[in-house]
Amino acid sequence: MASDSKQRPVYVISVAAELVDMHPQTLRLYERKGLIRPGRSSGKTRLYSERDIEHLREIRRLTQELGVNLAGVEEVMRLQHELDDLQGEFEAEIERIEGELREQARPQALPAPGEATDPRDRPVYVISIAAELVDMHPQTLRLYERKQLIRPGRSSGKTRLYSERDIEHLREIRRLTQELGVNLAGVEEIMRLRHELDGAKGHLESNVRRLQDDLTERMTRWRTLPAPDEETDADEQTDADGEPGQL
Repeated sequence: MASDSKQRPVYVISVAAELVDMHPQTLRLYERKGLIRPGRSSGKTRLYSERDIEHLREIRRLTQELGVNLAGVEEVMRLQHELDDLQGEFEAEIERIEGELREQARPQALPAPGEATDPRDRPVYVISIAAELVDMHPQTLRLYERKQLIRPGRSSGKTRLYSERDIEHLREIRRLTQELGVNLAGVEEIMRLRHELDGAKGHLESNVRRLQDDLTERMTRWRTLPAPDEETDADEQTDADGEPGQL
């Protein structure tokens, strides 16, 4: 697939360091911290892919332009790696289902009705309750919403309503700021990636369901087609009955 070329390890550490304007020792440090995951040659030489180069440039942007500390960078890159892994899982699942379509294999069981929407996304808490649950002032929640760190729903009367997932995100923001000392710019990057990751997971699940539905529909049509012998028998019976008439 298209992303395979970006994952292919091709650059030795000296070339990768030159491409991102860093010292090779810095790349080794980032690897020990789990911020970057280079491949290895058969001789155990580090080899970096285009995706690794993108990640290194993102680390430089976070640290040099936004002033994000190393703890914040670790959170950002952990989420970025999760997104990369999710993309790989998605592509593998698409290939698997397409293979089943080609081979006319038995479809997997479909999700039960009502499972499409995660109950954690249902907006239920007004701002005062949400603030109490996460031990924050309601004004802080409004600030985070303006910064787009959190995205509460709205009732028909425009009242803010927070979901369980919103509560999880608010607790994560508190952990990042209070426990890890991540600045607001770093928190914004981390939460943007969290929202992107949530969206990617939902996109993956909906696409898998769509392909499974397509597989089920094709298999149903295939199973209901008349067998060749039945078609032949029907044709012979028509001839024997003299219908339709022949000249």
